[in-house]
Amino acid sequence: MFDWLKMSAADLGRGIGDGSIDPVALTQAFLGAIESHHLRDRIYARVTHGRALAEAEAAAERARAGQRLSLLDGVPISWKDLFDTAGVATEAGSALLKDRTPNQDASVLRTASQLGLVCLGKTHMSELAFSGLGLNPITATPPCVNDADAVPGGSSSGAAASVAFNLASMAIGSDTGGSVRVPAAWNDLVGLKTTWGLLSNEGTVPLCPKIDTIGPLCRSVEDAALGLSILSGDSATELRGASIKGKRFAVLETIALEDLRDTPKQAFEETIETLQRAGAQIKFIQAPEVARAMGLTATVFTAEAYGTWRDVIEAEPDLMFGEIRERFRSGAQVNGADYVSAWQELEMIRAEWNARVAGFDGVLSPTTPIMPPNLARLQSDHGYYVSENILALRNTRIGNLLGLCGISLPTHTPSCGLMILGQPFGEARLLRTARAVEAALA
Repeated sequence: MFDWLKMSAADLGRGIGDGSIDPVALTQAFLGAIESHHLRDRIYARVTHGRALAEAEAAAERARAGQRLSLLDGVPISWKDLFDTAGVATEAGSALLKDRTPNQDASVLRTASQLGLVCLGKTHMSELAFSGLGLNPITATPPCVNDADAVPGGSSSGAAASVAFNLASMAIGSDTGGSVRVPAAWNDLVGLKTTWGLLSNEGTVPLCPKIDTIGPLCRSVEDAALGLSILSGDSATELRGASIKGKRFAVLETIALEDLRDTPKQAFEETIETLQRAGAQIKFIQAPEVARAMGLTATVFTAEAYGTWRDVIEAEPDLMFGEIRERFRSGAQVNGADYVSAWQELEMIRAEWNARVAGFDGVLSPTTPIMPPNLARLQSDHGYYVSENILALRNTRIGNLLGLCGISLPTHTPSCGLMILGQPFGEARLLRTARAVEAALA
């Protein structure tokens, strides 16, 4: 059973299908591992024992009857604590939402449940999802699997930890500026950012409703494809036959390769060399429109975030972690005309970008330019907190601003991810490309 905890979600699903794994025993194994883990309270905000066992028992009955609902029917996964769960508190990592208990599941959770997924519980996260670091002094700061003294990346911090520490086979998170891909990179996982609008955000605690996206954190590209399938209710992308030979990749030099720390820089260079040896075609490109888009970051993100949460925050501001509160408040400096103008410019920039990269199978960069920052220093050094938070999300934010789908894959260097950006609503092509890259890096 111990090996079950380390298996991919897909392999667990296949085991249930061939009768070698019982969904109830599998769920009990995960629940037991969660209960006995010394870091459990830093990873899970709430564990839904009753729901998980009931769902597992139903999955076991379907398996015996040959009526499974999906390949992952009976597989236990975790959910970031901003997805509504009926009758269970959903607090989005904030004391401002303490004891907030919805009466129905989020849309994507309903879809996954209808396909037989087992809900293990809710994972800790950065407060209101507004940080890429994963530091949360208000509720809990989850651990980083590669560095006990570092943060795990955010805001889907507990989501990443639940998989990296073998306490879930897959986790569902959200990504507004990199919140799936950063913790995936720092914990050596696969993290998929979907195109905005592909999946319903209904029943999800918002940060920036015009930018928020949903995606899985998992152990393989196959799991990412299956994760997207159980969130959307659509068939999973066929990955068989994906090959790296002849794939054309752009390496984005503008912004994304600037000021890289030594370890991520070396890991990225080695990864590019590996892909070239495997038969990929690599072209380094400049994209001035990316710099223009990045210049709109504060206007677009902070204005929408503060507009969404202003009244709740200002009613009880002392309940918030100061760094997060002040980041929200910076949005008060943006006027309406500037916000509208920024979005209009962003739409033009997106068109320029899509035309520039139309001939490539993907655009490559390091997922983050830095390694996981030191937890203690983040809490004592304001300048360090600000600089590391900005850098953590710098590369990933490009995909959010440009309205793209993207994925982070682990490299051979711990906590160093490779990011591939795809075209808007190009998830199927991106996943096939990512599978080819994954195989080349294996």
